[in-house]
Amino acid sequence: MDNLSKVGKFSQELMDKIVYQRLGKARKEVLAGPNHGLDNAVVRLNSSQVLVVTADPLSVIPELGLEDSAWISVHLLASDLSTCGFPPQFIMVNFSLPPHMKDEQFETYWDAFHVECSKLGIAILGGHTGRYVGSDYTVIGGGVMMTVAPENRYLSSSMAKPGDLVIMTKGVAIASTGILARTFPKTIEDAYGSAFLKRARSYLSQFSVVKDALTAASVGLREEGVTAMHDVTEGGLLGAIYELTQAAEIGVEVDLAEVIVTEEAEQVCSLFGLDPYRTLSEGTLIITVKPEKAQEVIGALKSCGIRAGIIGEVMDSKHGRWMKVDEKLQPLAKPSVDPYWKAYWKARQDGWE
Repeated sequence: MDNLSKVGKFSQELMDKIVYQRLGKARKEVLAGPNHGLDNAVVRLNSSQVLVVTADPLSVIPELGLEDSAWISVHLLASDLSTCGFPPQFIMVNFSLPPHMKDEQFETYWDAFHVECSKLGIAILGGHTGRYVGSDYTVIGGGVMMTVAPENRYLSSSMAKPGDLVIMTKGVAIASTGILARTFPKTIEDAYGSAFLKRARSYLSQFSVVKDALTAASVGLREEGVTAMHDVTEGGLLGAIYELTQAAEIGVEVDLAEVIVTEEAEQVCSLFGLDPYRTLSEGTLIITVKPEKAQEVIGALKSCGIRAGIIGEVMDSKHGRWMKVDEKLQPLAKPSVDPYWKAYWKARQDGWE
């Protein structure tokens, strides 16, 4: 795999060079467009409402199966959108399926996709579906999810303010732990035992922050509580925090001693040579909140069975970005390519099972 360094999201430098300089016509209705650290676009509809929109790939991960892959595809989109503080309502989908995917397989995938959209209250509006030479797993298309929200209430990751506290949910490396446990079960079971493997495999069900985001939002939005939310994906917790600081033009101090690291995440990351703070963690949510509301947000999350804790504070941009390691401050570096992909393919090449 000679091009492993290019796998995954484009680097920030490449986005700046190629994408962000060419964004079509500028329209005054666009309140939030493409930028580092923004989960959603926001378009003004009228004097009181906005349309919040996000996009992501749709995928089939063979090791996870068709139904779980469909569940993940829905929840990755819904997780991004829910960070605005309001539940998703609509979706458009495009499927560019591989020719070898059978009708029965797509029906299984689509039924699971429909069921999860129904559970979340999401109407499927339309899109495009076909088979094309050159298409293959894991990415089989893309989706655009939307919701309508009050203009004076929706959240964006650009809204975090100095003095806010930073809360995280669940733990680090959730996605890396769950996917690797599903992909290399024998390796993990041989290393840590069957009970450990079962716990690690269960992380798949945590890949969503829809419940996290809507629960936190129920406490209050903007000046009434939660000021911003950002879900953690490629680049892990520290990458997501850095993205948040870019979006909001703020500084930050994060205490790694307060970060939630589960036994499963720590051990799986150690086995595969991954930094748990900087690798795939779909399912983790970063929340910034007014200090007087922090414990209420944590309490609401815990009452729903979601582990949460304060890990830092938003600072003025002049303060810079810092993380506390063993009681000493170190610069929080700009995120690079997520190490997960290289570790995954190396394990494949080494014959791990």
